[in-house]
Amino acid sequence: MKKVGFIGTGKMGGALAKAVSKTDAYILLCDNFLKKAEELASLIGGKTENSIELVKTSDFIFLGVKPQVIDKAVLEIKDALKQNENAVLVSMAAGVSIEAIKCMLGFDMPIIRIMPNTAVEVGEGMILYATNEKVSEQIQNDFAELLKYAGKLDKINEGLIDAASAVSGCGPAFVYMFINALADGGVENGIPRDKALMYAEQTVLGAASLAIATGEHPEKLKDDVCSPGGTTIAGVHALEKGKMRASVMDAVKESYQKTLKIKK
Repeated sequence: MKKVGFIGTGKMGGALAKAVSKTDAYILLCDNFLKKAEELASLIGGKTENSIELVKTSDFIFLGVKPQVIDKAVLEIKDALKQNENAVLVSMAAGVSIEAIKCMLGFDMPIIRIMPNTAVEVGEGMILYATNEKVSEQIQNDFAELLKYAGKLDKINEGLIDAASAVSGCGPAFVYMFINALADGGVENGIPRDKALMYAEQTVLGAASLAIATGEHPEKLKDDVCSPGGTTIAGVHALEKGKMRASVMDAVKESYQKTLKIKK
């Protein structure tokens, strides 16, 4: 049984802890707001612990703190980390590289950098991850086993993780905007709001599920819906006039550029 510690039990840290709790892992939780950690422990069957003891006894330590305070968090636990030869540090701090974390520690150890999105809350997350050379294949297998109920994992070159996160990490916000706009279109045509939202949500879910299940290119699936001279192609024309695709591409680009500015 793996011991898995979570330092920071906010929205993302808490969601990942819930996913890991569905495995046979033993979970330790730590947060500056003790009540938050206690409530989560009660919910998932974990135990609260101070950060030093958590680090000394955990196999995997998920560091769920904001980028602005990660240096302080690492400073607090680095001595305890050095004492734990089996420890693997998992950071989810946006824009903070593995090399930067190594410099904060002052020594080398297995480090995994992850960028999950909010859908891990329902087991459908997209979790990007990168590793340093200290992370063996066995560690990666154990890591994947721990997060199997969180969603899909994909290893990526760390140099691309920020750009990829502009798609998977920021993307949900763009999708929610589309869902709401789709529902608004229905409301404008007389459909009650609750029904319009249900139709829009299920349509987006179904469309994504079909794309994944078939492996077909989205353009091919779009064409399958567009009958010559039909209603759908008229709507597609309206979206093209509104430069929907260019706007979405710009949104991803702007999100990535903002990440680069924050890193500087």
